[in-house]
Amino acid sequence: MFLNTLTPKFYVALTGTSSLISGLILIFEWWYFRKYGTSFIEQVSVSHLRPLLGGVDSNTPSNSNTSNGDADSNRQSVSECKVWRNPLNLFRGAEYNRYTWVTGREPLTYYDMNLSAQDHQTFFTCDTDHMRPADASKGICPIFVMQKAWRERNPQARISAAHEALELNECATAFILLAEEEATTIVEAEKLFKQALKAGEGCYRRSQQLQHHGAQYEAQHRRDTNVLVYIKRRLAMCARKLGRTREAVKMMRDLMKEFPLLSMFNIHENLLEALLELQAYADVQAVLAKYDDISLPKSATICYTAALLKARAVSDKFSPEAASRRGLSTAEMNAVEAIHRAVEFNPHVPKYLLEMKSLILPPEHILKRGDSEAIAYAFFHLQHWKRVEGALNLLHCTWEGTFRMIPYPLEKGHLFYPYPICTETADRELLPSFHEVSVYPKKELPFFILFTAGLCSFTAMLALLTHQFPELMGVFAKAFLSTLFAPLNFVMEKVENILPSSLWHQLTRI
Repeated sequence: MFLNTLTPKFYVALTGTSSLISGLILIFEWWYFRKYGTSFIEQVSVSHLRPLLGGVDSNTPSNSNTSNGDADSNRQSVSECKVWRNPLNLFRGAEYNRYTWVTGREPLTYYDMNLSAQDHQTFFTCDTDHMRPADASKGICPIFVMQKAWRERNPQARISAAHEALELNECATAFILLAEEEATTIVEAEKLFKQALKAGEGCYRRSQQLQHHGAQYEAQHRRDTNVLVYIKRRLAMCARKLGRTREAVKMMRDLMKEFPLLSMFNIHENLLEALLELQAYADVQAVLAKYDDISLPKSATICYTAALLKARAVSDKFSPEAASRRGLSTAEMNAVEAIHRAVEFNPHVPKYLLEMKSLILPPEHILKRGDSEAIAYAFFHLQHWKRVEGALNLLHCTWEGTFRMIPYPLEKGHLFYPYPICTETADRELLPSFHEVSVYPKKELPFFILFTAGLCSFTAMLALLTHQFPELMGVFAKAFLSTLFAPLNFVMEKVENILPSSLWHQLTRI
């Protein structure tokens, strides 16, 4: 009787409401997946429902071993996702700020700038700076003023503090801050760095003579060494940007000879880029022979520069049709293997080199093997790949073959360790919000998104058909519900036949 009283309007309302609810769930699931990279329903199921439905006992020895293994893997992923200072980072005042003036967009994130502030405090201050005489507490010591300046969040406050320090005395770090943040052109920045060099060399010579007199003097000498190396490196970068590339190369070589142990600045990557600009490929190979070693940490610059040199030997005559007919020669095979090696290290770079994805200004910090490192590399090295005839064509024909060699990159690598799973999170912190972060490997859509999409589409189609053909769909709905409830009706009839009529009458009354 109940089924016979249902009208077509009821079925339209039912299917329409179901379609609306499933559509809202689909929109929320898609938004949550785009923002956090996982399904909300799946996350809730795993986090909350799974323990209630009989989660494993964490007191068993096997599970304690598993938890220890998970902790080790978490520690490994954190160490793999260490953020590094970008060796080719731009100048804030002369480059980043000009981009903001033109576009109105901020190219640097707060997280990136906060890391830079921590770097400046590490490089340009030492533990003994607060152990100055009593006048330091009154703010009349330039080093103490600069120590506060590096902690300031407001750029104008930092610049004002640098000017205040220079009024007290010639302070190298004050000149550095003004060159980085106040100078609006590279020429102005170079002038300020030259003044910083004069002040920094004086401090370095004084602390060098006293470095063996105790731990306090040794810390001051280490700080003065960092300041001097930073200034000379930035001066070399100014010369490179102003077109004096040979002068920049000489300055970088001299700096690497004078301070061979200071590898944290990665000056060799600046040198590689300058040598490629000079097309001094033999010198580039010599630098790679020293730094492309199995015991040294790799970078996109090292791997892709090695691939570029191998590709240069064969790219001008390379043809995919000819290679498919006769096979690859030894030199071509070496070039392809070098490209596969580079792509395995950082799979995000080829899309930028092939201009399949737009470039943005590189951040001040990069994550090795991440999208931020790919942007930083392609921003400076795309011109060098274009200069080598056929190199980008060879890259275009071969780079995707890397992924057939490593079908499960998060579990097992080929020439490097498995690809870290934390790069997407770190890159989203380093890169501005208007940039679409490149993700590798591409995440498959969760089951619940596909399920809600199918449910929404199916119920919407039913609602449309019921609205257009109410009588026909009503007949189909009644037939479907009758078929669905047929087993229940059959059981009820059997129960009526088995139970006495009086007892069945009492139960129905209850």
